[in-house]
Amino acid sequence: MREQLSFRIFRWVVLIPLGLFTLMPLYVMVTSALKPLPDVQGPFEWWPSNLTLRPFVDIWTTVPLAEYFVNSLIVTISATVFSVIIAIFASYAISRYRFRGRGAFSGVVLSTQMFPGVLFLLPLFLVFVNIDKALGDTFLYQTRLGLIVTYLTFTLPFSIWMLASYFDGIPRDLDESAQVDGASAIGALFRIILPSARPGIVAVAVYSFMTAWGEILFASQLTNSESRTLSIGLQNYSTEVNVYWNQVMAASLVVSVPIVVGFLILQRYLVAGLTAGAVKS
Repeated sequence: MREQLSFRIFRWVVLIPLGLFTLMPLYVMVTSALKPLPDVQGPFEWWPSNLTLRPFVDIWTTVPLAEYFVNSLIVTISATVFSVIIAIFASYAISRYRFRGRGAFSGVVLSTQMFPGVLFLLPLFLVFVNIDKALGDTFLYQTRLGLIVTYLTFTLPFSIWMLASYFDGIPRDLDESAQVDGASAIGALFRIILPSARPGIVAVAVYSFMTAWGEILFASQLTNSESRTLSIGLQNYSTEVNVYWNQVMAASLVVSVPIVVGFLILQRYLVAGLTAGAVKS
């Protein structure tokens, strides 16, 4: 009993400061978004003396935030959908079939996670520029399509590795039973494997979405004013003469909504998928 009491005391002593440390930036962000700009630029106040929702209105006119929002949605959703679809078929092949080069392919897929993403910036830039030059038009460089392809290079390796581990934990007897009943390999995948692997698929989709939604390095170099995403568009609230800190905070909150809502809805599947994938690998 004494050990349990000491453990509870220790737990709260650790969790309370950790919780405050985690929530403090969020509190400052919310209160700053509800202040007029002079109040944000002045001495810090724990509670706003002049509450206003004006920054949430001005964020849409100070910069073309709606356009950036649409670009981010198109790029992120497309990258997520393609990543999940390709990862499903690639992982199914790795998990269920023995073919020449299977081990090498799996090793290459996993080894790509060892390198920092910045190493791929210049090669991708050169590839996109040369492809566009050969085709005589702009298809990849500074376009949303090019950004989608870029994000696939980061999300696919982890997605394939994770789903392959998840598929390995599904008994092969289910596939064989479905094929005995007349289902093809693709039929067994869609009727048996995918329903059983729903948590893993959701985890891969959430990972791909979050990776593409908040990425800033490649978006800053491979986009222009027409294809710019939210992570880059937020920088436009800083001008040569002023920084609209209250609007930056308001826009940051608006940008965070899709991620927070999606995580709250899918957190049960996400935790189950990540845990099962880690155990089965």
